[in-house]
Amino acid sequence: MSEPYSFTDPRLATLDGFKVTIDPAKQRADVILSRPPYNVVSMGQRDQLRLVFETLDEDDRVRIIVLAGEGEHFSSGGNIKGFMEASPEHVSKLAWNIAAPARCSKPVIAANRGYTFGVGFEISLACDFRIVSETCRYALPEQKLGQIPGSGGSARLQKIVGVTRTKDIVMRSKRIPGKTAEAWGIATECVADADLEKTVDALVDELLEFSPMAQRTAKKMLNETDDAFLTTAIELEGLNYSRLRQSEDFKEGVEAFHEKRKPNFTGR
Repeated sequence: MSEPYSFTDPRLATLDGFKVTIDPAKQRADVILSRPPYNVVSMGQRDQLRLVFETLDEDDRVRIIVLAGEGEHFSSGGNIKGFMEASPEHVSKLAWNIAAPARCSKPVIAANRGYTFGVGFEISLACDFRIVSETCRYALPEQKLGQIPGSGGSARLQKIVGVTRTKDIVMRSKRIPGKTAEAWGIATECVADADLEKTVDALVDELLEFSPMAQRTAKKMLNETDDAFLTTAIELEGLNYSRLRQSEDFKEGVEAFHEKRKPNFTGR
């Protein structure tokens, strides 16, 4: 059963616009944006979200992290007024904070429904899996403010859909429906709105069946080879494969395969 997460860091004593729960039995933590109806993300909230992901990454009770929004919208984006009030130094940290899910060694799932705009879209792009409902609308609307995305959105999006579609989305502040996002490879899966939580739960259960060491290795390797030459990527893949061959989990996986049973992975 989920319970509120207890933080020891005084900077997380009072969470700004979101809540965090943990279910130790399911090895799952949920980070839930909770400033309805649009779950607008404040400047200070970005700093706290980074700290939360770093904390959960160090917590051995947590295997999988789910990022979601309360209500019918994931997030309509950032607090516009906050950009004018923030110092240049603070603004320079935006992309680093929002990239926290990508740096986290554990799998992170974004559950997106309704408006998923601006920083809401950007932090979702930093996650490993994006499960969206048919009501989801992705957008980077900064052009309407005379700005461009500032938290990695255009850069990550271009890696996924290419420069032509990214220009179409960014330069026109275009809204992308959930089904289109799935077809373009932005979303992992698009489901009926009523099935969003059920689909996320099923993905969590599926990921828990794998070796946590192999999961961490796969995520790190794929992130680090995203910009690499093919020869470099293949070399790193081989090195990581060799390292995992020495693990207890690999030995257990091979034995379970031959014995026709479910493996009992321990992360060693």
